[in-house]
Amino acid sequence: MGRPSNPLLSRDAIAAAALDLAVEDGADAVTMRAIAARLGVRGPSLYNHVASKDDLLDAMTAHISNELRDAVDESLPWHEGVAQYARVYRKVFLRHHAILPVIARRPVQTREALDGYDALARLLLALRLPAAEVAEVSAAVDYLVLGSVLETYTAGFVRPAGGYRPDHPALADTLEAAGEAPGGLAGLDERGFERGLALLLDGLAGRVARLG
Repeated sequence: MGRPSNPLLSRDAIAAAALDLAVEDGADAVTMRAIAARLGVRGPSLYNHVASKDDLLDAMTAHISNELRDAVDESLPWHEGVAQYARVYRKVFLRHHAILPVIARRPVQTREALDGYDALARLLLALRLPAAEVAEVSAAVDYLVLGSVLETYTAGFVRPAGGYRPDHPALADTLEAAGEAPGGLAGLDERGFERGLALLLDGLAGRVARLG
């Protein structure tokens, strides 16, 4: 028997096609019909691998989480490990930012996503932090990463920096200074994320030192 003209479908291939559609055309473009057309198959064949739109979203979440599989390197010093996790986490979600508002509001229930949270928890528990505090730090990393992807600080300011000076001189000063920093205003969102990450790590280092 000859090989099929189309590659065999799989749950992950369907999820990858759905994510590509979201990147190119936005979350609303992700429909079973559009995914089938992209993969060159008939729509009903998708349901052999994904049972519903919710199941498709779970598959997409799992695919994204697989990109984070090695984000936590427990062989690194803890501060480098947390920083690497946060940066990889952000890089992956920036790539999939169009679907993030949908994915981020779903329960954490796929094995792949839970594996990532479990790895970060192990890294933090090794610092002898109380378990409840580890959950808080993990949540703080989530807020920092997801917030930096869902919103961009610079996009909210549509005037030239000096245009804010008459009524909001302090804001104008900070935006003008940011424009003169390496990377200019275009790099402010990245620098802001790195600043937040550094402050979080500094605070965590102080806490670890107090625990002895």
